[in-house]
Amino acid sequence: MKGGGGGGGGVGGGKRRWKVLVIGVLVLVILSMLVPLAFLLGLHNGFHSPGFVTVQPASSFESFTRINATKHTQRDVSERVDEVLQKINPVLPKKSDINVGSRDMNGTSGSLSEKRGLPVSPTVVANPSPANKTKTEATYKGVQRTIASADESWRTCEMKYGSYCLWREENKEPMKDAKVKQMKDQLFVARAYYPSIAKMPSQDKLTRDMKQNIQEFERILIVSSQDADLPPQVEKKVQKMEAVIAKAKSFPVDCNNVDKKLRQILDLTEDETSFHMKQSVFLYQLAVHTMPKSLHCLSMRLTVEHFKSASLEDPISEKFSDPSLLHFVIISDNILASSVVINSTVLYARDSKNFVFHVLTDEQNYFAMTQWFVRNPCKQSTIQVLNIEKLELDDSDMKLSLPAEFRVSQQNRTHYLSLFSQSHYLLPKLFDKLEKVVILDDDVVVQRDLSPLWDLDMEGKVNGAVKSCTVRLGQLKSLKRGIFDTNACLWMSGLNVVDLTRWRELGVSETYQKFYKEMSGGDESSEAIALQASLLTFQDQVYALDDKWALSGLGYDHYVNAQAIKNAAVLHYNGNMKPWLEVGIPKYKNYWRKHLNREDRFLSDCNVNP
Repeated sequence: MKGGGGGGGGVGGGKRRWKVLVIGVLVLVILSMLVPLAFLLGLHNGFHSPGFVTVQPASSFESFTRINATKHTQRDVSERVDEVLQKINPVLPKKSDINVGSRDMNGTSGSLSEKRGLPVSPTVVANPSPANKTKTEATYKGVQRTIASADESWRTCEMKYGSYCLWREENKEPMKDAKVKQMKDQLFVARAYYPSIAKMPSQDKLTRDMKQNIQEFERILIVSSQDADLPPQVEKKVQKMEAVIAKAKSFPVDCNNVDKKLRQILDLTEDETSFHMKQSVFLYQLAVHTMPKSLHCLSMRLTVEHFKSASLEDPISEKFSDPSLLHFVIISDNILASSVVINSTVLYARDSKNFVFHVLTDEQNYFAMTQWFVRNPCKQSTIQVLNIEKLELDDSDMKLSLPAEFRVSQQNRTHYLSLFSQSHYLLPKLFDKLEKVVILDDDVVVQRDLSPLWDLDMEGKVNGAVKSCTVRLGQLKSLKRGIFDTNACLWMSGLNVVDLTRWRELGVSETYQKFYKEMSGGDESSEAIALQASLLTFQDQVYALDDKWALSGLGYDHYVNAQAIKNAAVLHYNGNMKPWLEVGIPKYKNYWRKHLNREDRFLSDCNVNP
């Protein structure tokens, strides 16, 4: 029996040891599952570690490469989170912050900060107390960084999109539904802080308050997309949420979680901003390059009227080739623009009967242009309309084109340069009996008598033009070939006195064709080739007119000096914001609009109101 009892005790001990082994294995299996799960859930962030925590930087944030988790105080963590929040807030200067200066290609420019409408400098309290000195200096540096970042963003925008950025800044509307946007921002911030606060057992009340405010904001924003939809007493809810967030900021938080949430906000905001920017740029370019419906209507009505009317022969056609008269050349497909140029020129002329205008247009607008000037003669001046697509010339290689503009981007800003098109090089053949002509672009307005231009001694030069030294030849990256003076100033079309006799003697047209053919055949566009060929052709052949003869920049520069506008003989609306377009700069439109003949019934029928 004892032996049997002893054998039974041995079997019982073996069973107990087997159970212990099984339990031990189960415990190990459970632990092996819980530990990875704990790391996946982020519970390891609650453990103190003597090492460094690496935070992955996002594109628009400064790189927080290393953060010492054991040495950061409560204030350090809150200040770091506040810094991240500050980077999200947009720089929206008030209207009173805009200090209007003057700047254009003619040298009448103000400071860079003045012309962009950005805050010029932050206000700093004089003699701060020692306790607030560090905070004041930090705020000042933070504002300085914000201004520098905004300025760099402006430069990038202007380099990429040109005058669109200028138009956008000047036509910026007040923020709509600001309260809804504020509530959305608070909701994002509260969601960022909530997980960290919920892990603190001693902050149950704050956790409940945050959860309650988050749920309440979510219910409101689901049904409210604008301020008018918000319920009454919403201001108290906003203040309550702001107080809860401020209290949450006073506690040590999980930076990884907050940073992750804020980066999500930033990514969403950047995507939305990029989409709206591209959409806005497309619509702006569409408005710039598309003929307004009213002008198209005017052209069609005039064309129909032309074929209804009996054709009239011009009894004074001999004036077209009389070299003793003062001849102007306008190359345009815009009826109203050509009319304004001629009306303003004749208005200030001492003797308009000696003025002869040659308007070169395309076949589509030829009949409408002809009918317009039959209906609206300009005092005693003579007007000839030519269809440049039907002219018979010996040189068939020359393409007929209207004047083109080039956007020249510098480090600080963008300018618009207008030069001769290929059609200009046909003028000596078109007007073979004339000795001198004045070429006017269709985006100019004349404010003085231009007769003295025929008395200029151009010292053997071919082209009399206003020069701009804001941009020099050496700064143009597109000038890749040819020998040129890198320090030479650029010249502008718009107002040009051309000595046709000297042009023929020097073979300027042939020189241009030679340069154009030599540069063709590569990857460059025809416009870039034409720009290089024009600049090289007229090198050392430009007579510099006095700056008061022409003032440029009214088609893209919102800060042209008012006194310079008053003193200029010719105003040039070079740039995208032409005065006949809706996107034109409003304060410059009146100089152009007052020369329209508003009595013509077709203007009212087509609702032409530039």
